[in-house]
Amino acid sequence: MRPTRDRIVIVLSTLLLTIGTSATAATGDEMKQYVRVTNTQHADVPAAGTVRISNTRDELTVQGWDQPGVEITTIKSSKYELGAADRERATRELESIKIAAELKGNDLEITTRLPKDSVFLFVRSPRDFRMDYLIKVPRNVHLIVEGSGEAHFEGVAGDIQANMHQGEITLRLPQDGAFGIDASVRVGSVISDFPGDTKRRTWFLGHTFSGTAQTAHKLYLREGFGDILIFKASATPAS
Repeated sequence: MRPTRDRIVIVLSTLLLTIGTSATAATGDEMKQYVRVTNTQHADVPAAGTVRISNTRDELTVQGWDQPGVEITTIKSSKYELGAADRERATRELESIKIAAELKGNDLEITTRLPKDSVFLFVRSPRDFRMDYLIKVPRNVHLIVEGSGEAHFEGVAGDIQANMHQGEITLRLPQDGAFGIDASVRVGSVISDFPGDTKRRTWFLGHTFSGTAQTAHKLYLREGFGDILIFKASATPAS
């Protein structure tokens, strides 16, 4: 009886090992991952032109460089880890979000376009994906930006007009630059390394800041919910 019992134990152990190995393999095949789609494009802008950036989401970074054109890099990604089947569908849907760059007269218009008929089946809502932008522009170009989320400006020395619904606006400007600043926040604060006057808005929820300088570039900044931070940069970013 003992040999038979030993054989039963061996068979059961082998069966359990096989089941465990199969389960591990299946789990490996269904390992979930984030989806990321990256794209870079280039566009021309006249020397005295304006770059208009609209309908941004999540996080936008604009850097000044010593090149005549504009470089636009976008990273679109899912906010959740997805299985293999969902990743394929998510990739197609993320690729359907277009960043259009069109030259109209002296203006280069950069717009985020969501497909009108997209349901975004791989997520629970259209907000369950993330957009990150890195846009390099000539340092002295005139900038007009509108959107939702954070907006960061680095090494830009020209006029800037930014109107963001929520998030944070940060500017790292040449420390020897002259800027006329008109900044206002509905809920939040304005902090500046450049001289100016700060006032509280009604009900103490927000701030306004104004600063003038001779031969100044103009900064017109509006934020709904968030802070505006204006720093003097120790050095301009590399080209």
